[in-house]
Amino acid sequence: MSRIVLVLGSSMGGVARHVRMLAGGLVTRGHRVLVAGPGGTEEAFSFTGTGAGFSEVEIADRPHPSHDLRTALRLRGLARGADVVHAHGLRAGALAALALTGSRGWPRLVVTLHNAVTAGGAIGVVYRLLERIVARRADRVLAISPDVAQRMRGRGARRVDLAVVPAPPLAEPARPAEDVRAEIATRLSGTGWSGAGLSSTGLSSTGLSGTGHAPQAAQERPILLTVARLAQQKGLETLLDAAAGPYKGDPVFVIAGDGPLREELQARVDAEELPVVLYGWAEPADLLQVATAVIVPSRWEGQPLSVQEALRAGRPIIATRVGGVPAMVGEAALLVPPQDPGALSREIGRLLGEPALAARLAQASERRGRELPDEDAALRAVLAAYGLAS
Repeated sequence: MSRIVLVLGSSMGGVARHVRMLAGGLVTRGHRVLVAGPGGTEEAFSFTGTGAGFSEVEIADRPHPSHDLRTALRLRGLARGADVVHAHGLRAGALAALALTGSRGWPRLVVTLHNAVTAGGAIGVVYRLLERIVARRADRVLAISPDVAQRMRGRGARRVDLAVVPAPPLAEPARPAEDVRAEIATRLSGTGWSGAGLSSTGLSSTGLSGTGHAPQAAQERPILLTVARLAQQKGLETLLDAAAGPYKGDPVFVIAGDGPLREELQARVDAEELPVVLYGWAEPADLLQVATAVIVPSRWEGQPLSVQEALRAGRPIIATRVGGVPAMVGEAALLVPPQDPGALSREIGRLLGEPALAARLAQASERRGRELPDEDAALRAVLAAYGLAS
């Protein structure tokens, strides 16, 4: 039995879910696990519900010398007697590295980098320094994508492997497809888009769409789904540029998620009368069952859980050629450059206009979804990184 400390910073999304999965799997395999992170993560994800312990450690998003020193000292105390410290994220990794400075080989330090550094200016300089700290101190770096792996090798990291970050199994839909479609139609009517009205069963056939003909009924209308935090990294302004169309079938663009750009995006949807619904957070299975395709317009992604879910649901994908996405999707997606609304619009038009292409992508997506690594594979990978038997 080994003692393992998992460290994470502020996270309300994929990183915390991944840490919870690791904690539960390691406990099941007989290891003693302590999760160290902000109190809000325990409230949201209940690491202790997996059988792991939890210790509150505040790891801020931005560097703060005096605060970071206290955090490093706290982590040093928590790591005493541990066999492995596994930090998630650059900030958590750098603070764990500082905490273990002077230790004689143990505990082993493993750092998973879940995101690329995209900041410039003074903040970018600081983050590059943090990368060097992690590269020089970590026994093993697990990178979320090939570009991050290459970057860390350039920083001098001794051992770099690709991280295995699987999405949990896709749940069954909680609501019937017709109910989800009806709700999307109702929400679309609130955007002010002039392309269609509503009847009690969905969109009416009155009014003209952007294609110059009567729009299809709600139950027939293509739904193009994007699951993303409403933040700068996700490239949603490019999606709105492309949403104006026109397209065959009058598709509805549904963006599931929330975040700091919500008001700005909604204002643009209203002003330009775009066929876009900002849906908010939702169970992925509910929306994937009605999605004609999934659109991923991000500036950068590692191994996005939303793409894994789309593959497991067998949905065609149009995505930007960034980070770990190309390796993840294989032949199941049409790939476009980031921040290129013209290219994105052309591929949307192809997909909607060529049923044989959509069918081929759906079949490839279903096959690729079956090939994705599962949670057991992720646990075997981290145990190998720890130098422990699986």
